[in-house]
Amino acid sequence: MTAKRIIVGVAGGIAAYKACSVVRQLSEAGHDVRVVPTDAALRFVGAATFEALSGHPVRTGVFEDVPEVPHVRLGQEADLVVVAPATADLLARAAGGRADDLLTATLLTARCPVLFAPAMHTEMWQHPATVDNVATLRRRGAVVLEPASGRLTGSDSGAGRLPEPEEITTFAELLLARPDAMAYDLRGTRILVTAGGTREALDPVRFIGNRSSGKQGYAVARVAAQRGAEVTLIAGNTAGLADPAGVEVRTVTSAAQLHEAVTKHAPDAHVLVMAAAVADFRPAHVATSKIKKTNDARAVAAAEAPTVELVRTEDILASAVRQRVDGDLPNMRAIVGFAAETGDAQGDVLFHARAKLRRKGCDLLVVNAVGDGRAFEVDSNDGWLLGADGTEVALEHGSKTLMASRIVDAIAAFLRGSAV
Repeated sequence: MTAKRIIVGVAGGIAAYKACSVVRQLSEAGHDVRVVPTDAALRFVGAATFEALSGHPVRTGVFEDVPEVPHVRLGQEADLVVVAPATADLLARAAGGRADDLLTATLLTARCPVLFAPAMHTEMWQHPATVDNVATLRRRGAVVLEPASGRLTGSDSGAGRLPEPEEITTFAELLLARPDAMAYDLRGTRILVTAGGTREALDPVRFIGNRSSGKQGYAVARVAAQRGAEVTLIAGNTAGLADPAGVEVRTVTSAAQLHEAVTKHAPDAHVLVMAAAVADFRPAHVATSKIKKTNDARAVAAAEAPTVELVRTEDILASAVRQRVDGDLPNMRAIVGFAAETGDAQGDVLFHARAKLRRKGCDLLVVNAVGDGRAFEVDSNDGWLLGADGTEVALEHGSKTLMASRIVDAIAAFLRGSAV
């Protein structure tokens, strides 16, 4: 990977301490990171901290180090500018084209992607002035993330919390890979995403499950929300993944619970993305107490291993397609399925994927080849995107966020009626 030149701007809010993690993560990824704080930011985190993390001196004013003309040069040379936190005041000054300190001057000279990560109280985020400033910045091509919801300063809680550093750096890396990946083009679109594996109980202790981590479904939900969609995420078992900012999350355990949740939320959705790894079978009978083994040698010798009878679970994807055909999902404009496949004696991965697309009847099918450390429990992915119209597009290997951005591109294109 080629190291990129990244400016991390830090505005004066309590969330400024989280910028330290953003700087550290980007530096550890091999990038050349320079921190440009406001004077107010240095009241929360000292310059020495940012200098130690970035390896570069920290300046705030346009009259410092004048011969180097930093207020022009920093923006001109940057590959990416990230402002975290972006306070209401900073967003207002950026929208107004102010250049009264080094950070706002850098924003005016930058011709690279610019990513703002807002952090402020809910009332400030929802104020018409802030709403207008955010809209202005987005119209000019900047990426303004939706904030997270949660604990703010004091006892207050609500929308306006800074997204976690890992989420900010994830989008920073995405913009470096695809500068056009974060268009704000899905406003008003309601998207229902499922993610993670289901667990089907054998007894109070044991279950039948799968290796899905939920990372790909979470990435789709995260990208779609930051492109303006109203996203509901139904999460199965995901090993504690953090909730994406701006996404409403509902948790389930079994295939039956997942089916119930999809049935509840699908009528309001415009798009269904079935990224969850749903169990095809569940035990016909669930023991009410733990299934025990005996230590009696004669009994062990005589006994056979217990037999588990399995029954099919509901095919949630096919059920949604049938409901749409029957007119029960009047708002549904696109249904996206996922297929984790392996080749066998009958055919390769794409052979089985094409058959699944015909069988399920969805509009788009994301296909992953699994096994040998691929797709499940890793941070990268690749595959193919198949369309009901016969189109087939290869999804190049990269982060799951990068793959999610290409999947969301395809959804947006499908909704526009253009080619995938």
